[in-house]
Amino acid sequence: MEKQKFDLEAIESTFLNTKTGELHDGVVVIKREDGVIFNIGGKRDAFIAREDFDDFEDVKIGDRFKVVITKSRNDEGLIEASKTQADVMALGMQNAQKLRLGSVFTFVPTEVNYGLISKMGDYDIFVPKDEISQHKVDLKSLIGKQQEAIVTEIDRENKKIVASCKLLQEQISEQNQKLFWNSIFINKIVKGTVKKVLNYGAFVDVDGVDCFVHISDLSHKRLGSASEAIKEGQTLTFKVIEVDRNAKKVKLGLKQILPDPMVESIQQLQVGGEYEGEVVKILPFGAIVKLENDVTGLLHISAVTERKDASIYEFVHLGDKIMVEILSKDAEEKKVSLGLSKKQD
Repeated sequence: MEKQKFDLEAIESTFLNTKTGELHDGVVVIKREDGVIFNIGGKRDAFIAREDFDDFEDVKIGDRFKVVITKSRNDEGLIEASKTQADVMALGMQNAQKLRLGSVFTFVPTEVNYGLISKMGDYDIFVPKDEISQHKVDLKSLIGKQQEAIVTEIDRENKKIVASCKLLQEQISEQNQKLFWNSIFINKIVKGTVKKVLNYGAFVDVDGVDCFVHISDLSHKRLGSASEAIKEGQTLTFKVIEVDRNAKKVKLGLKQILPDPMVESIQQLQVGGEYEGEVVKILPFGAIVKLENDVTGLLHISAVTERKDASIYEFVHLGDKIMVEILSKDAEEKKVSLGLSKKQD
């Protein structure tokens, strides 16, 4: 058999055939002010910039480590490489080797092609389009942003991992639901984000669970629409006022944790103090009087006269402006008892 000819040019061409993204072992052969010359085998030398090292001052000739090819040729005709990227790739390879079916991991999508595509070391990561999210999402907006997924398939031989973000989201949602129903109770203070506002109330997301707040529990004043007190997207603090575990319903209140202007107004009144008010309603046993600060109180007939057969009409009429005295008050119960002021005489 004829001996194969020694082709030096062919051998050198294989040494020069490098691709960006390739991982190579090598050794530092020259250290310069701006970086190092790093031999990756044969006649192939690469340049690693000073900025690529965390500890450039400690780098010395003879140091061996792995690099990733970042550019086939620079202005000096040298291959450019990165130790930092190689360290990241090596860590990714270690992490990929640890993954099993059902493992949860994070990744950063680099492109979109029928789903999300990424790399973990030398493993290809793919999340199919239908497995990206529980909700409609702009896939391109996810590029470069860290995502979390669960492994659904692993091909060790071809170094491919198929994963699902949606499945993980569903598992987290289920766990959150269980945690929510185990910990929710009446009078608990919770934080929620307003999802949808209707005329008669609003739906609020509390830890992934839809809760409802009725318009009557939004404000101490009368509202024409819930939108007067609450807006979509707001994150607010609420009080739990009803829990129905069987129907999976929770009712929230906002006004229950807000200062009540009426309570504050009653607190400002002085027992024994005299105030002007208007008779707004006549009852069989007395009259309702509205004071200047909008507090209403009861002027009982017994506080006006000791006569058992007397009628309140003998003393006041609807619309009358009268002076009254505060006999007692209960801010918590919003009750005020009135008597006619001596100034009425």
